[in-house]
Amino acid sequence: MSRHELDCIFRPDRIAVVGASSNPEKFGYKIFKNILDAGFQGEVFPVNPKGEEILGKRSLRSVDELPEGVDLAVIIIPAKAVPDAIMRCGKRGVKASIIITGGFSEAGREGEVLQQDVLRNARDFGMRLIGPNCQGVNYPYHHLCASWPLITLRGDIAIISQSGTVGAALIDWASQEKLGFSAFVSMGNRADVDESDLIEYFSQDTNTKVIALYIEGIKDAEKFLRVMKNCRKPIVILKSGRTERGIIAAESHTKSLAGRDEVYDALFKQFSIHRALDLEELYDISKALAYVKKPEGRRMLIVTSSGGSGIIATDTAEECGFDVAPLPEELEKKLREMLPPHFIISNPLDLTGDADAQTYKRVIQEAAPYYDIVTIIFGDPIENASSVVNRDRCELVIFLGGADVERREKEIMHMNKVAVFPTPERGIKAASHHLPTRKKTITIPKVTPTAKGKKLLSPYEALQFLSSRGIITANSFKVSTLEDALSFASNVGYPVVLKINSKSVSHKSDVGGVILDIRDDIALRSGFSKLISLGLETDGLLISEMVKSDVEVIVGAFRDQQFGPVAMFGLGGIMVEVIRDVSFRIAPLSERDALEMIDEIKGSKVLHDFRGKGMRDKGALANLIVEISKIMMEDQSIDEIDLNPVASFEKGYKVLDARIVMS
Repeated sequence: MSRHELDCIFRPDRIAVVGASSNPEKFGYKIFKNILDAGFQGEVFPVNPKGEEILGKRSLRSVDELPEGVDLAVIIIPAKAVPDAIMRCGKRGVKASIIITGGFSEAGREGEVLQQDVLRNARDFGMRLIGPNCQGVNYPYHHLCASWPLITLRGDIAIISQSGTVGAALIDWASQEKLGFSAFVSMGNRADVDESDLIEYFSQDTNTKVIALYIEGIKDAEKFLRVMKNCRKPIVILKSGRTERGIIAAESHTKSLAGRDEVYDALFKQFSIHRALDLEELYDISKALAYVKKPEGRRMLIVTSSGGSGIIATDTAEECGFDVAPLPEELEKKLREMLPPHFIISNPLDLTGDADAQTYKRVIQEAAPYYDIVTIIFGDPIENASSVVNRDRCELVIFLGGADVERREKEIMHMNKVAVFPTPERGIKAASHHLPTRKKTITIPKVTPTAKGKKLLSPYEALQFLSSRGIITANSFKVSTLEDALSFASNVGYPVVLKINSKSVSHKSDVGGVILDIRDDIALRSGFSKLISLGLETDGLLISEMVKSDVEVIVGAFRDQQFGPVAMFGLGGIMVEVIRDVSFRIAPLSERDALEMIDEIKGSKVLHDFRGKGMRDKGALANLIVEISKIMMEDQSIDEIDLNPVASFEKGYKVLDARIVMS
């Protein structure tokens, strides 16, 4: 296998522990001991200025005494001493360092300066860094535990976490269940190595099937998108900072830029990343993707000894996109011939409390060929349940209500790499992440920072700009006098709409700046007088044809600070910010992406032949979404575009109002 530059972190031959200690209460002792107790096969050099013996090994007094060729240094000394230690390690040819010590960028301005010094010194020598302010690295397949707690059980999931405690909780769960893990990395402040580097590394690691991450934000958006495009392994992400206060907490925790959650949601959908909403889901989904064979289709058979759990499983399966299809006539006949009459021969297949392992085995062998996935629910203390399952078949195992038998059988199954879940809901929801998703192809945008100063185009300027790009807008005219307004209405015909045309008012309806359905000269005179009397700073008024449509939508885009242009679609009108029935995608996007956005919103039914109103032209709306995203990609001076409302017809669309913010 060819060497990867991060192999010096995960597969080192020689390790130095800078700050090793003989005091069992200190991390310098605990981590040094864990490296030894994990069975590391290479050389380990404790470094301590006292030169004392630590766990049978004489320590070196200084980094300067290290031999050439040390792959990895684990740094556990006060923050102020770290920059110098990194420089000295570099001079001795150390290839990488894990900096456990805290007190860097997470601790304020002084710590930020220290962190920059550390990074600069490391880069001077081409040294890679994990941390600082991290819990280290554990890679059981190389007998490496430069972290805590000491866990050596090997498995198939690589766990990457910005929070050491969160990541440690996951590996502890995996260890308790005898499933193990392939790697644990606590990233800490990510001064150098970040989530993108680690995803790229573990996507090539033969011991890893699934990559699980806890993140509070993405450090380098452009690099992340590039890595996502090339990764072929399942990725499960729990991203915290979904709420406004959560974002503030994330920023204060590790100085991460949490970003708008809607943007992350769009990103995950575009790259078929499995999103977990809590720590339990992160574990369950990763477990299912690693240890439950991917089904070829959606047809699910449920075999249970508990009628109630079978019903719960059916509800959950149908909600998650599985098809709990009735038993084929041929199979039903076979099962009735081989099973007692009081068994409930249907789907779910209820073997009642009389079931034993042998009955389960006979039924599953007979029925499995008719279905894509078999959910096996052991709802009682089923002795020898582990003999029933077959990890080469697509089986989802649930064990509940089995007391000591359950604990014993579950451990056997996990040691054989068969995942067992404690409830039907958790198991089926996790397994549903195997259902087909589309890996998108996306051009990686070059993200450029936006200027701080912003200006709003007037509605008339916005509509004129859109028209120049071939976007269909309502017939509109800027007027300064009542006579001009009356002339427009005479030429176009009533009804018309009158609005203020201002560069300082972002939402016209909030200040009473919109009058709809004006039907004659008298109403137009009154409306004109009313808007002028508002005393707002305007560039005249905007008069437009009154366009009626049963369906109004919003199409927009904004420039995200990390990911660049992001397109938006939803149901339009003045309630859009209240209802928030919208979907997002990162630009550039295809027509297929845009159609998915349209179908994704909860109110998408109104675009179909709803109550005899006729099918709306989704293709035209998709083209509009794509065009708006192109405008944002091509014109870096535009910070935000809102087309709201956009009237949707059986053929075509028409933009009735627009808001464009320039940076």
